[in-house]
Parts: sequence; structure tokens; C-alpha cells
Amino acid sequence: MLREVRKWNMEKAKEFLQLNKEEAESVSRLNIQPTRVGFQCSFYEDFALRGIRVDTVQPGFVSCTLKVPPRLTDKSGNLAKGAVANLVDEVGAAVVHVEGLPMNVSVDMSISFLGTAKLNDKLEITSKVLGQRGSYSGTIVLVRNKATRELIAEGRHSLFGKKSSKL
Repeated sequence: MLREVRKWNMEKAKEFLQLNKEEAESVSRLNIQPTRVGFQCSFYEDFALRGIRVDTVQPGFVSCTLKVPPRLTDKSGNLAKGAVANLVDEVGAAVVHVEGLPMNVSVDMSISFLGTAKLNDKLEITSKVLGQRGSYSGTIVLVRNKATRELIAEGRHSLFGKKSSKL
């Protein structure tokens, strides 16, 4: 019985992941070039972060802006929850990154979704270091609508990495 349920679940998952003709054509037009690790952005980083602008960098603080692009919206035209999670991950990691050391590894993220952002909304993304103990760092990332100041999301991000005394 359990095997039949698993098989049924797998079939449902395959069905859900199938692309329609329009989606398949869109994917086939993508031109993904191989990247050199450490020298170029990956497809993932380029897709998720293209268009973000770093406004302020200070020890323990980073502020960025991003105009919500179509590629990061869901079917309702809102900034996708996954895109918000990615921003928390990337901007939260950036605030503790030390040039010359490997990127820290995300240990835990907790995100409260408090509002929605629409296509073309301008967002302000800020990240602050909450603390550091040994190789463990904690950050907070706030995503706000730049025009209305509405808080879209608040993320707590914990990371582990090489120790640095620069923070």
C-alpha cells in the first residue's frame, strides 16, 4: 500500500513539474554559459540578483535597492516568497563576508512575510550584523517598499564561516 501511495505521489509531482508549450519554449531560449568559480556570477546569482544596487556599505551594515523585475514575481504579480528568501540569504551573507575568505554557509533563516511588493516596486533591502561569536554570525535583513516604507519582510539569518576580526 505504501509503495502505491509513493508511486501516486511521484506521478503527481511529475505532472505538477511538467512545462506547458509556452514555458518549454521560454526555457529553450535561455542562453546559459558555463562560469568560472570565483571569477563570474553563476546563473543562479545572475538570475536572482541582477538589477540590485548596493547603496551603502559600512562595517556590519549593507543597504541595497532593487526594482522588482518580472522574473521574480509569482502568478499574482507579487514578489515571490522564494525571491524574498533569496534576498535574505544573499544580502544577509554579504554583510558578514570578508574579502579573501570563502563565503559563509547559511545555518538557519527565519523569515516573517509582512506585506507584498508588486512588479516595478522599488525595494530597500538592509542587512545588519546582530552579533558574532567565534565563526558563527547572526544578521537581520529588512525588505521595505522604498516609496511607502511598508515592511515587506523581516529575516533573521545565521551563518557559519571562517573567523575574522574585521566585524
